[in-house]
Amino acid sequence: MWTILLGDVVAAARVLLALPDGRRAAAMDQMLDQAHVAHKVFKRLGRPHPGWGDGSLMSRALVSPQCREPFVSDPRYISVLVAVLEALLRRIERRT
Repeated sequence: MWTILLGDVVAAARVLLALPDGRRAAAMDQMLDQAHVAHKVFKRLGRPHPGWGDGSLMSRALVSPQCREPFVSDPRYISVLVAVLEALLRRIERRT
C-alpha cells in the first residue's frame, strides 16, 4: 500500500459510515488487504488493479458505496475516523 494521507483516511471512513456497525471492522481490514494487493499489482505490472485501483487506500475506498462526508462534530463520523486510524496503527505495528 502507498503512503497513507489524510484523504485516504477520510475516504475509508466514508465507506465505513455507509455500513452497519457490525460490518465495519471486517470491511476496514478487507480494504487494507485489497489496497495492499493492488499496490503489489501496480508495482509489478505498472497499471492499476482493475477492481481495487493503484494501491492507495483512497483508490480502494472509491470503488465502494460511501456516505457524504459529515461534519467532524458528528459522533458517528468521529467513531469511524477512529476505527480507520486504529486499523492503520495495528497494521503499522505488525510490520515493525
